[in-house]
Amino acid sequence: MKSFRFDVPNVICGLLFIALALFFGMQSYDLDLGTAFRMGPGYFPFVLACCLALFGLILIIQSVRVEGEAIGHIAWRGMLFILPAPIFFGFTVRGLGFVPALFLTALIACFASSRMKPVTAVLLSAGLTIFCFLVFSYGLNLPFRSVGPWLGY
Repeated sequence: MKSFRFDVPNVICGLLFIALALFFGMQSYDLDLGTAFRMGPGYFPFVLACCLALFGLILIIQSVRVEGEAIGHIAWRGMLFILPAPIFFGFTVRGLGFVPALFLTALIACFASSRMKPVTAVLLSAGLTIFCFLVFSYGLNLPFRSVGPWLGY
């Protein structure tokens, strides 16, 4: 008799997708859904939630068919630096301004890798900041403060 095996990470991921889809689907269901031709404000989020649930179901079905690897170590360093970076940007972009907040956010995220050297991180952050400033300020003409009031401007 063949034993029943499945890929645990895919099952966990599929269940998380389905749980998130149920949560956001219930939130969007309170809004007016409308029809496909006259969409209400809840139509698009509800369709996205349905797609997310479908992807979760596909992952679960695939996990039963394929035997996968065991869950390895958790990258705590990556989570410690990557997750707070956008939160930092959101809290500081109005006070520091776009350029300093983006530079510091990129600098924080650079150190998620243990192989990142400080000079490389500064150069990468500066390059990303210049690129984003050119794209958002000159390319898209978005009105934002380059340097904010916390720095005396």
